[in-house]
Amino acid sequence: MEDLYESLRKRIDTFSSGYPATISGIELKILRQLYSEEEARLFLDLTHFPETPEQLSVRLAKDLEPLDKLLYDMSVKGLIFRYRSKTKTYYMPIPFVVGIMEFQVKRVEADLELAKNFANYGEEAFIATMQALDTPHHRAIPINRDIVDQWPIAIYDDAVAILNAQKKIAVAPCVCRTIMKKTERQNCGKPIETCLMFGAAADYYIENGLGREIKLEEALAIIRQSDEAGLILQPANAKQAGAICNCCGDCCGMIHSLKKQPSPAKAVKSSYYAGIKAEECVGCGICLDRCQMEAIKIEEDKAEIDLNRCIGCGLCVTKCPTEAAFLVKKSEEDLYNPPENSMEMHIRMAQERGFM
Repeated sequence: MEDLYESLRKRIDTFSSGYPATISGIELKILRQLYSEEEARLFLDLTHFPETPEQLSVRLAKDLEPLDKLLYDMSVKGLIFRYRSKTKTYYMPIPFVVGIMEFQVKRVEADLELAKNFANYGEEAFIATMQALDTPHHRAIPINRDIVDQWPIAIYDDAVAILNAQKKIAVAPCVCRTIMKKTERQNCGKPIETCLMFGAAADYYIENGLGREIKLEEALAIIRQSDEAGLILQPANAKQAGAICNCCGDCCGMIHSLKKQPSPAKAVKSSYYAGIKAEECVGCGICLDRCQMEAIKIEEDKAEIDLNRCIGCGLCVTKCPTEAAFLVKKSEEDLYNPPENSMEMHIRMAQERGFM
């Protein structure tokens, strides 16, 4: 009979981001740290789609009360997702990323062994899978429309516009920088409380004590602070984005994976690329330090953009002292049209991996 945790690994591997096996077996060690046998079996019984405890009780022929408690407890531990309508509570399984790992952000602050296992797994296997699909988890976008040279700019490509559209916002610590700092592998010194969640995701983070509710003004201050620190603004890859991450090339698994690509510009989904007005560039090197993709070099005291590496994040633009740097909107045929929502994004990713 196949090991329970290997069955669980295979099941999680069917989700959008995958959960590949390793030679060391560290991915199974992580699952044993997170899931009891009872929890692992229930995860295996869940479909890819949300269900109420009542629906699951009927489908699985299990008593409602203990099942309801187990589902809730698992959702509090960050092992499955929970959201509520006006009258019902729904549960559903989640990918390893974005999902299980992010929901352990408080635990890795206290559990060095788990933090090390996450970091080791990323290096051994997982990071290599994160940019392997045509549909990524996140997109790089500019902080606002004012730094784009051409109009119009879609609301979903404007971080300020995304925040303005939200009814509820939560902020939480970045799990990547938390892990890197805890394991002493990297301490980039950049802000940690930078992950912004909206809607059902915000409710989940607030109710589970993973983050705190904030007003629009603080959310706007956080993305301005993130831009100041040289963090790439990355919303979830959907027009109705459920979150915005603020990522660095030192700690973030997704940016680190993207950075390893021979041509990050082809792997990322962005509607822009950077340009330099040579006559206004003084070769100060500020953009060189801020670029997370190593897409800029200084030649004869002028900045030059490697368009194979530029992901259109706009970090070079927002701090250019002479306004020599600017963002160019791609041609209409090259513009990226994101999935409508997170569910569509996850379905696309699973289909590309051959699991749906």
